Amino acid sequence: MTRIPIAVQLYSVRHECEKDLAGTLAKIKAMGYEGVEFAGWYGNDAATLKALLDENGLKCAGAHVGIDTLLGENFEASVAFHQTLGNKFLIVPGLASKWTSSTEAWLETAKVFNEISAKLAPHGMVTGYHNHHTEFKPFGEGGELPWDTFFGNTNKEIVMQFDTGNALHGGSSANALDFLTRYPGRALTIHLKDYDIANDSYAPPVGDGDVPFAAIFTECETNGNTEWYIVEYEDSALPALEGIERCLVNVKAMGK
Repeated sequence: MTRIPIAVQLYSVRHECEKDLAGTLAKIKAMGYEGVEFAGWYGNDAATLKALLDENGLKCAGAHVGIDTLLGENFEASVAFHQTLGNKFLIVPGLASKWTSSTEAWLETAKVFNEISAKLAPHGMVTGYHNHHTEFKPFGEGGELPWDTFFGNTNKEIVMQFDTGNALHGGSSANALDFLTRYPGRALTIHLKDYDIANDSYAPPVGDGDVPFAAIFTECETNGNTEWYIVEYEDSALPALEGIERCLVNVKAMGK
């Protein structure tokens, strides 16, 4: 099995990045992370961001972007930005209700993502979707899950950025391993986030909660085509930098 590198989603340390992006990236590198996923630019252009990554020996593992940046007249500027940044993963982290309010809305959303994917392909880029917990609540009794409506109607190039903690929060129907095996090869990047079922909390660092990471790692490393593990810690139980460092220590202790 090929080793999958470990990055961190900068949303985890967003306040630190707002105050001192360069210093925060240096601390992330010192912890042992190999890359970062952006969730905002902190007032910098793509060339500046790329220079900061290079100075710290970090790679761009992706970026969370609004869907509007991939539509209409915004598309070409977005492609140019991400080319300079050295990023091929343009992941949409959430959608307004007009995209998600019904099964019909999700079907139309899937169509739009397919169109975006086809336009990105010549540039060597891909788009994808990152789940929260609502995608695992069916519309009506016995209805299809929005997650299945979307990924069952998008082409295989659309990245399934599976957030393990958010999915577990979605309930027993959102067992991460089931979804990874249902859509093999599509979890090119995956968010490692833990969740404490009994306390309905994201407080545990990765590896200290209820997410079955051993099975998830096995699936990602055998059938998932996964290129990045991306740690996300978004609870205030620990200071942000301490939280992401504890997560990395735990992930490495699991043999990653």
